[in-house]
Amino acid sequence: MSEHFGSECLCEISLRVNGEDVSARVEVRKTLVDFLRDDLGLTGSHIGCEHGVCGACTVLVDGAAVRGCLMLAVQCNGAGVSTIEGLSDSGDIADLQDAFIRRNALQCGFCTPGMLIGAHEYLKDRLGRGGAPTREAIREHISGNYCRCTGYHAIVDAIESVARTRAGKAA
Repeated sequence: MSEHFGSECLCEISLRVNGEDVSARVEVRKTLVDFLRDDLGLTGSHIGCEHGVCGACTVLVDGAAVRGCLMLAVQCNGAGVSTIEGLSDSGDIADLQDAFIRRNALQCGFCTPGMLIGAHEYLKDRLGRGGAPTREAIREHISGNYCRCTGYHAIVDAIESVARTRAGKAA
């Protein structure tokens, strides 16, 4: 249901964020990342380019990585959204977080949440099809996430080490 208040059009949405049911009245043009940050206080996903290019706003919607700056909050009505906070709290990405620390794959940390979410989704999908990805495949996958600090080598090292460990456990 939507209502008009002056120039604003508000819509009631219900979704599941990090395993918790959330209902809210949001402006129809509010992006998902703005809703998560401003309305829910989940500030781990960052606002970078606001064009879907940098990957800093990446979150999972029904298990798929999406750019939170390109998706409207109203598009998530009835969906499940996972943020870096939820994945971290659940322990789902603990091995990736540890590898990023061990390999010095984070510096300023601005890109890190998007990198971790993208890597998590990629490894889950890739390892589900068997075998660890190559360094080239990892580089290709993270090419949509900008990092101005690390030069990517350490990030690829971290993701590759987790991929190999997870692939070994799956065998």
